[in-house]
Amino acid sequence: MISTAIAEFRQRFNREPLIVSSPGRINLIGEHTDYNEGFVLPAAIDKRIIYAIALNGTDTCNAHALFSGETASFALENIVPGGDWINYLKGVVFHLQQKGYEVKGFDCVITGDIPIGAGMSSSAAVEGGLAVGLSHLLGFNIPRMEMARIGQLAEHTFPGVKCGIMDQFANLHGKKDSVMLLDCRSLEYQYFPFRFSDEVKVVLVNSMVHHSLASSEYNVRREQCEEGVKLLRAVYPGINSLRDLTSAQVQQQQHLLPAKVYDRCLYVTQENERVEKACAHLQRHELKEAGALMFASHEGLSKLYEVSCPELDFLAELASQRPEVAGARMMGGGFGGCTINLVETGKVEDFCAFVREQFHQRYGIVPEIYITSIEDGAKVELAAEAIA
Repeated sequence: MISTAIAEFRQRFNREPLIVSSPGRINLIGEHTDYNEGFVLPAAIDKRIIYAIALNGTDTCNAHALFSGETASFALENIVPGGDWINYLKGVVFHLQQKGYEVKGFDCVITGDIPIGAGMSSSAAVEGGLAVGLSHLLGFNIPRMEMARIGQLAEHTFPGVKCGIMDQFANLHGKKDSVMLLDCRSLEYQYFPFRFSDEVKVVLVNSMVHHSLASSEYNVRREQCEEGVKLLRAVYPGINSLRDLTSAQVQQQQHLLPAKVYDRCLYVTQENERVEKACAHLQRHELKEAGALMFASHEGLSKLYEVSCPELDFLAELASQRPEVAGARMMGGGFGGCTINLVETGKVEDFCAFVREQFHQRYGIVPEIYITSIEDGAKVELAAEAIA
């Protein structure tokens, strides 16, 4: 991908680019907890977006996307939302400007192998890669957490998805062979070595359903959680978010909440508790116990939070039948995308063959399967002078 991006950049812009590698992410457990100030356990992976980028000495930003064959441009003045993938670039540039950074015009070519709509957060990879590239080219030296906040703001105000900070955080803070426990309130984080690299592989199975509902329904879920917090303040006046409650407290006050709001609040509080338990199990090398919490997470996402779909439920059920699978669940915003499966290394091929056959029998499609590894976060891969 890097050589392709360099060749395309040279052909289009006739000079040498900086190369930035920006990963997708997985999340072992802790879904839809980030915007409720809870806990998540993500990691960066070897699927990535590649930027070939250089300043151009103008007030215009030009981008060519190899994954779609499209070219788009926008001026640095009066940036407004609009467009498809270019909207993410606009958002990053706009919020860099809002933070006081003097962005200059640039040319870039973007490629990558993160499947779009599969729940690996290609959007955060696009945002983080551009922030890292511009920070390097313009000497901004932006702290990683500030870059993550800029990416989150870009997502809120340009595509209009009121996401938490997990995706951008994981993209920018990833560490090879480690998962990260992030406290989405304090933004404190801790690396946990994923000591199971020889024992299990992280296998992502694509439901082949593009999560087109995720953006609108994501915002609905956020509103339902906020409604729950407002109603529960009648009993717990000091709370700011669902992070401040246990699942037992939510259950005690079920009578205060509309049925759907209750379900959402119960799921989020249970999921926060699962994340903390999962970390304890991982520290003790108890993979099966951590995996059981992943299966429970899927059940909650499907039944209480209602962000799954029949295809994802089927994949999770298939995984639960296989002794070589320590844990599995849907991953990402929902309504499509992938399941994440922890599969015994020696049995990965058997598992993949079983899933392909069963899914094809049920839905008439062969699912895409990705065997991933845990890698570093977004970084400058090659400087222009190294390429030249």
